[in-house]
Amino acid sequence: MITTSRPGSASARSRVSARALATVAALGTAMSLLTACTGPGRDSDPGPAVAASPSSTAAPRPTPVPPSVPSVSSIPSVPVVDATLGAAQTSATPPPVRLAVPDVGIDMAVDPVGVRDDGEMEIPEDADRAGWYRFGPAPADPAGATVVAAHVDSVQTGIGQFAKLLDVGAGAAVTVTTADGIPHQYRVVSVEKIPKDGAPVDQWFDRSGAPRLVLVTCGGTFRRDIGHYTDNVVVTAEPIGG
Repeated sequence: MITTSRPGSASARSRVSARALATVAALGTAMSLLTACTGPGRDSDPGPAVAASPSSTAAPRPTPVPPSVPSVSSIPSVPVVDATLGAAQTSATPPPVRLAVPDVGIDMAVDPVGVRDDGEMEIPEDADRAGWYRFGPAPADPAGATVVAAHVDSVQTGIGQFAKLLDVGAGAAVTVTTADGIPHQYRVVSVEKIPKDGAPVDQWFDRSGAPRLVLVTCGGTFRRDIGHYTDNVVVTAEPIGG
C-alpha cells in the first residue's frame, strides 16, 4: 500500500493521506487512506492525519515491535507487524516490483512503502512509480488486499501512469511481478471513482477475505483551495486461476 525511508520535501510532491480507522477486534492500530494528490505545478501543504472512523474489519494480531522501532504513536494510522527494515526484507512472501496493465499502457516499477510520522502513506514522488503498502498482503499471500498506490501527477514528473486507471475496463488483465520473478495474473472486476469523504478504506486495506489487488490514485476535480483532488479512483482485480 511501515516505518521506512521518509519521502522528500512537501513542496515537491503530491500527497496521499492515511486515514486512521478505529480499533478492531485483534488489532489496536489502524489502516491508512489515500486522500490527496496535488496537481502539476502546485506545491502540497502538510496537514494532520484524518480523524479515525469506525471500522468493523478484523485484522491479524501484529507481532511485537522491537524496542529500537519508534512507538506506535509516531505511526498511528497503520497496522504495525514488524516495522524494522530487516523484517520487511525477509518477508515470507516476495514483494511486488512491477505492475502492468497492457490495455491502457501502464507498465511501472513498484516500491515497498509505509507511512510517515504524521500518519500519511508514503508514495513515491515520481508519478511513474507505484508504492506497495508493505504492512499488508503481497500477491502470493492467501488472503487479503494487496494495495498498490501512485500519484495521478506530480510537480516533478507531470502526469503519472495511474492517470489511466479510469480508462481500464472490467475484465482487463493486470500483471504484478514479484521480486522472485513470478508474474501474478489478475482480472479487473471493478473500476470506481469514489469521493474521499466516506471512502471504504477498511475494504481497501483489508487483510482478510479473498485475495485481491487494489490499485488507488486520485481523481475528480482538483481543488486549489485545499490542494488536492476530490475523489479516489480505485481498481479492484481478482487473481486468475487461484
